[in-house]
Amino acid sequence: MKRFLSFCLFFSIILLAISCTSAYTSSDGDYLEKYYAPETLLTLVENPDSNIWIVDVRGEAAYNNRHIPTAKNYPSSTIMGQLDEIPKSIGLIFYCETGGRAQMVINNLEKEGYTKMLNWGGNSRWPYDFETNDE
Repeated sequence: MKRFLSFCLFFSIILLAISCTSAYTSSDGDYLEKYYAPETLLTLVENPDSNIWIVDVRGEAAYNNRHIPTAKNYPSSTIMGQLDEIPKSIGLIFYCETGGRAQMVINNLEKEGYTKMLNWGGNSRWPYDFETNDE
């Protein structure tokens, strides 16, 4: 029994890790997949496109501590009340700590008619310098 429970725990951790690092694109978001690799997201950071936003859905304190440069902060706890600020016509690349909250936000936004989204996953995938907001 103990061996079975250990196997189940191990399998669950593997599934969680896979689901948190896999790129998910919404119905019209396939063109954003090219930014899933950190080096291609870096090209977007270095050459911003006003039609594609990088969005950090972590809380404000975590965002201020460190975030991917050019990322906007729309915390998962408040984003649904800020939809008037987020155009449906642009591509949205979401990330958080592991990708779980980003996926939750994407699922909620799909219900609101957003179709151009990518779950980039967790900020630990970013191997480059982070930006900070010093108070």
